[in-house]
Amino acid sequence: MTHAPTGTTRPVAPALAPRHIAPPAVRFYLGMHQPHVLEKVTFPLFVSHRQLARRPRRRPLTAGCRWALDSGGFTELSLHGTWTIPPDAYAEAVAGYAATIGGLDFAAPQDWMCEPVMLARTGLSITEHQHRTVANYLHLREIAPDLPFIPVLQGWSLADYLRCVKLYESAGVRLAELPRVGLGSVCRRQSTAEIAHIVATLAQGGLRLHGFGVKTGGLHKYGRYLASADSLAWSYAARRQPPLPGHTHKNCANCLTYATAWRQRVITELEHACRQQDLFDLLTKPATRSAA
Repeated sequence: MTHAPTGTTRPVAPALAPRHIAPPAVRFYLGMHQPHVLEKVTFPLFVSHRQLARRPRRRPLTAGCRWALDSGGFTELSLHGTWTIPPDAYAEAVAGYAATIGGLDFAAPQDWMCEPVMLARTGLSITEHQHRTVANYLHLREIAPDLPFIPVLQGWSLADYLRCVKLYESAGVRLAELPRVGLGSVCRRQSTAEIAHIVATLAQGGLRLHGFGVKTGGLHKYGRYLASADSLAWSYAARRQPPLPGHTHKNCANCLTYATAWRQRVITELEHACRQQDLFDLLTKPATRSAA
């Protein structure tokens, strides 16, 4: 069923209590193609359901780190133009991961991205994608209330995202009270000033945001407003470079040594960027006159 657009032309701030934004200790999840790395590292990973589902069931996997689950939605919609995995089957798979692998912080729902290329693929509107995203989260929460599914905000403009906030509110979901809220459809434009404004606005509205697929440019611009983020950008970068000295593979696109070093550089740069922003805020904050 297709829902008619709401007709909102001016962004309306979400009905959430503003909170002070302090520089966060952003939990950074390193995106990983190979699920077995969950047993090899102690830092957080971001792993796709599509990759985990391909693992032979006879090979048990136990996480040595905290991790989060990507539903694989972009690939699913790109290939099929719709979700082919029933919510019940997805919830059952997530329950299995949580019970047998352990260490699961949260799982993305079967959301619907709103990039123009994705709208062209599905033939649906932003509003319909938003309604389907919210409906899936509500359904997963109903059938699997003990699993850590997070709501995801989808949209394109700031007005779209604020409308999506209201959809959750109308369904009784208090986003500001949840430990994490995903922010979708930013990966391919996430270093832009527009996305920085969207992230800052939502964070100042009280949401603890997770940025999906945030590259280094995006982290520098608005990383201080995120509670967590994930990135697989290291693999794309490694694919265009020769392998590390002494490595015999064609490139380091699946190399844990390369990925670990890349992660450390990103975290160091993010911490430096946050300190610089704090200094800028301190220097530009109007001085207050002390009482006589």
